[in-house]
Amino acid sequence: MAFEDYVKAQKLGAKAHRAAIAEGKNPYLPVLDEILTQTEIERETQLGTSEIPLNQVVGTATAGRTQAFAPNFMPLLEAGTEFAYKWSSLCDAQMEEGIRDAVKVYEYMNRYYVLEGNKRVSVLKYVNNPTILADVTRKVPRRSDEPANQIYYEYMDFYALTHIDYVLFSKKGRYAKLLTEVGKNQEDVWTEEERRRFSFFYANFERAFIDIKGQRIARVTCGDAMLLYLALYPYEQSWDDTEAEVKEKLAKMKTEIELFGDEDSVEVSMDPTEKKATVTETVINRIIPQKRKRIAFVYSEELKASSWLYGHEQGRLHLKQVFGDTIETRVYMTDTAGKYTEQVLRNVCEEGCDIIFTVNPRMMKACLKTAVEYPDVIILNCALNSPHHSVRAYYARMYEASFLTGMIAGAMCTNDKIGFVADYPLFGVAAGINAFALGAKMVNPYAKVYLTWSTAKDYDMEKYFWEQEISCIFEQDVVAPRDEIGHFGLYHYINSEKRMLAAPEYRWGVFYEKIVKGILKGSWKAEESAEKKAINYWWGMSAGVIDVICSDELPAGTRKLIDLTRQHIVSGAFHPFTGPLIQQGGRVHYDASETMKPEDIMRMDWLVDNVVGHIPTVDELREEIQPVVMLKGLYAVTVDKGGNALL
Repeated sequence: MAFEDYVKAQKLGAKAHRAAIAEGKNPYLPVLDEILTQTEIERETQLGTSEIPLNQVVGTATAGRTQAFAPNFMPLLEAGTEFAYKWSSLCDAQMEEGIRDAVKVYEYMNRYYVLEGNKRVSVLKYVNNPTILADVTRKVPRRSDEPANQIYYEYMDFYALTHIDYVLFSKKGRYAKLLTEVGKNQEDVWTEEERRRFSFFYANFERAFIDIKGQRIARVTCGDAMLLYLALYPYEQSWDDTEAEVKEKLAKMKTEIELFGDEDSVEVSMDPTEKKATVTETVINRIIPQKRKRIAFVYSEELKASSWLYGHEQGRLHLKQVFGDTIETRVYMTDTAGKYTEQVLRNVCEEGCDIIFTVNPRMMKACLKTAVEYPDVIILNCALNSPHHSVRAYYARMYEASFLTGMIAGAMCTNDKIGFVADYPLFGVAAGINAFALGAKMVNPYAKVYLTWSTAKDYDMEKYFWEQEISCIFEQDVVAPRDEIGHFGLYHYINSEKRMLAAPEYRWGVFYEKIVKGILKGSWKAEESAEKKAINYWWGMSAGVIDVICSDELPAGTRKLIDLTRQHIVSGAFHPFTGPLIQQGGRVHYDASETMKPEDIMRMDWLVDNVVGHIPTVDELREEIQPVVMLKGLYAVTVDKGGNALL
């Protein structure tokens, strides 16, 4: 019987050997000694004897036996050899009583390389055993800036708390995020019961994931997929889900999982897509009128309390004026903390709404979960850098308006000092600060922008600007109905009198009008390519969704300069982020011939050299602000809490 098994295993090995050669890969086992020739090992640590996952045993420690095995650890040597006899005997032992002797392995970068026991590993892989008993020695590489190295160091911290070695991630920050998702602090040592419960959940999840895994999902680890799953289905509510229940949920979110591992999964739409109706579509629409679209706007606090929501509400009212009875708009309110948002969105879908606009990035998790449950409903979230196919993100390129406003500030400040009040350190905010500073510098090479954050714990704008003798200040860029003149935009104190100079303008009504027109005309579906991607609408002056309102008190020459620069931005002849772009400290990011890509502008997490100030860490922000920053914050503010934000 064991001899027949050896023949079968040898055929599996030969097949893997041929496939590796055809793909130009090493047709034998990787050798750790060869891998380490280019790596400096800082130390070795004895981890003791434990069950290790067989799928992470990937090679041999030395070159002695490497050519006896294919990359899948199946044997290559002919039947009838002494090697084949010993392999067959081990297979018999496994079938009769199980292999009990521990193999010796080195663990390096969360992979295992066999020092003693290659044939035992081969036999247990052949019979699909999930684990093997091993005496483990860890080889720790010197810390570096390489992403894989940084992920490994995060894994070692995770392992020290949990003694879990079977969860692999492809991105930084995800081990810390996993601890958060299962309700553990970053310092809590897991109990045996907690490890057992998580192991039960992971085993069910892994089987379900393998069952639905396709070619595109191959680049996503099971751990990556699990983390996205837990973001939608909290651990305490789903840890005892059956394999069938997990598989059903995973099937609905398969596209999201595919994109989760794709660095190029986000497609940024810089201008509305125009799609003219075909003759056939025109005739059909005349014969069969389109059903009236029901459009929901979901807000998270009372309109009168938020200038941000007031702007979106004006956008909703604009839709009613433009489309009349062809659409119906409804407003839904949820709590600021987002505890009931998921239920509100589910109710919206059950009431038959076709399109949902959610105006707070904190709602993204609820949006995503609703979208996978109601795939026929169009859901959008007002945010940037969203990697989700099921929920499209939309935002205005406010950095264009910020650049023009910065030009005005640079021209009008009297002592080369300008104050800038930022709010949330989210995606796109650093771009707005930098564009403002670059605009000021273009007209005044000596201009310095003094940055403060209204969401910081120690925020005291008046004291800070008074100490710096700053009288030209940019505060907020959204007008609220209760605001008195001068509490937003760019203003100047002259003889204790506050005079308005300019203010960026969000035109949410135009934004919503263009999105809804695109949906009605079919542009929404036309934008989807054969290779599914997440689509982020990031429209600007060229789409008419933003502008700058200038005061009549501005000098005529300054107004002409602003008008001319605006025209060049709209036409594409000028871009605010064309180099040279110099970071604080002197690092040059782009030279004079380069223009930043939209994705890089969106994810910008550094400040240009004429900004005085910094991007705050999460701990520097007020507690009520921290959740939304953890969700959609820049890497610079999330690194202290574990790296990249998940959603």
